[in-house]
Amino acid sequence: MDARTAAPGAGTRTGAASYFLIESKGNWAGPNAGTFLLDAVALAEAGHRVRVLLVEDGVLTAVGTDAPEIRRLAGAGVEILVDDFSAAQRALSATTLSPHVRLAGMDVAAAALTEDGCRGVWH
Repeated sequence: MDARTAAPGAGTRTGAASYFLIESKGNWAGPNAGTFLLDAVALAEAGHRVRVLLVEDGVLTAVGTDAPEIRRLAGAGVEILVDDFSAAQRALSATTLSPHVRLAGMDVAAAALTEDGCRGVWH
């Protein structure tokens, strides 16, 4: 099952923290641009539930079928969402994005951030 078909809440680990990380910067934004996504991988590998929402220029990280950052996140069990509005503003559709991501609206982000115990971080 990939992120497109995963049920909301799938992958929740008992006793683990829940993180909702929002990435707004593209890979070219500077020397530390990729470290935020590596933090997401580290949290997932430590047993936490991690969801990443790519917004603004961050959506460009998910373009193509062989995006290394996206593969690394998916391999660690991170649910990867792409803001549908940001994608549309950049003329991206589901067919141009990695198969490991799914388009989502801000309603999904709002619901995630209001879940009990969810820790939200915006970069």
